[in-house]
Formats: sequence, structure tokens, C-alpha cells
Amino acid sequence: MAKNLKLYFDLMSQPSRALWIFLEKTKIPYEKCLVNLGKGEHMTEEFKAINRFQKVPCISDNQINLAESVAIVRYICREYSVPDHWYPVDSRRRARVDEYLEWQHHNTRASCAVYFQYLWLRPRMFGTKVDPKRAEQYKTQMESCLDFIEREFLGGGSRFIVGDEISVADLLAACEIEQPKMAGYDPCVGRPNLTEWMARVREATNPFYDQAHKLVYKIAPDTVTSHKL
Repeated sequence: MAKNLKLYFDLMSQPSRALWIFLEKTKIPYEKCLVNLGKGEHMTEEFKAINRFQKVPCISDNQINLAESVAIVRYICREYSVPDHWYPVDSRRRARVDEYLEWQHHNTRASCAVYFQYLWLRPRMFGTKVDPKRAEQYKTQMESCLDFIEREFLGGGSRFIVGDEISVADLLAACEIEQPKMAGYDPCVGRPNLTEWMARVREATNPFYDQAHKLVYKIAPDTVTSHKL
């Protein structure tokens, strides 16, 4: 089968990891197109022709170039044969998946990414200094989000965010929550529901989950991950 679908990604990117795991797990034929963010390959005119936003992940599929991970995963679930649990056909279950996908933009993604970027990424890329007060502010915001997930999304007795089967909501969430580990923060401490759920997501998507997070586990201190590969 010809691989019309192309995924442009860098596994340092949280949504890139989620989409890569999703495509590998669902066995959808696609072409891997690595984009090295550290080398600025996403800022070239060549890449801009593929993604006007100049970010990863994005896809090219037949006559469409598409950015934004949530839009991409919804498109793939419409256009390709994907097990129903990932993005349920049932209207109420799908609505719950969509509820998380919309909520996460300004919550899980925003808070975990900002914390990681401020404490780890920006000092290494730009030589910026960390202000302890600002770092504590970002940590407080992130912890408020993680506590909400622990209580509201994972506290109802279900195995995953929506019911007892994994969905794209779980995959996008877990990949975001892995990111602060590189900055030395363990999101699982004091959150038993989140701890057990993270283990279930990893188990349900391995070996691809561990492969996608190999660099994360390598960078993260031993004190915040037991998944050193």
C-alpha cells in the first residue's frame, strides 16, 4: 500500500509523540518525516510550504496539509480505519473525549509546557536565568491542573479519562504530563489515580510509548522516572 500520509514530527514535541504512538499503534501506513526543532528546520521556507504555522506535528495527506494535533487526530479517525475506542462513534462518549481535547489546550498543555520551557528548555537554548518566584508560580499553576486531572478526570473509578478503554484523550494527556519530568518534576508524586492511569496508558501503547519517550527518560533525573531505557 502506498504511503500517502506523511507525519512531520520531532519526538521532543509532546503532541508529536502522541501522534507518532497513535499511528504506530493503529498500524496506519505513513511516512516518517523528521523535523529537527533544535536545528530550526521548522523555520525554513520549505517547511512553511507544508505548515504555515511552522510548528510540529503536522501531516500531509493526498490533497491536504494539516496542522494542530487535535485536528489531525480527528481527521485520521474520520479518514482511516481506526478502532472505535480511540475516538468513539457514540455521540456521548465522543463528546467526553472532545471535552478533554478542548479543555487541555489551556490547561494540561499550557501549564506543563510552560513549566518545562521555563525551567529546562529556555536556559539551555537561550541562556536565560530561572527566577525562583516565577518558577514557583508556574509550578503552582501546573500542580493545580494536575490535581484537577487527578480528582475530576481520573477520580470516578474508570480506567481511562473516558470509560474503561484508552482514547486519544489519554494519549495526548499522558505525553504532555511526561514533559515536566525532564525539568526534574515528578507529576505522579501524591497522585495515586494519575500514577495508575499513566501506567495503564503506557501498558496499552507499548512498545511505542517507551520508544517515543526514550529521550525524555534519558534526560529526566532517576528520581522522577523508573523507565530508564
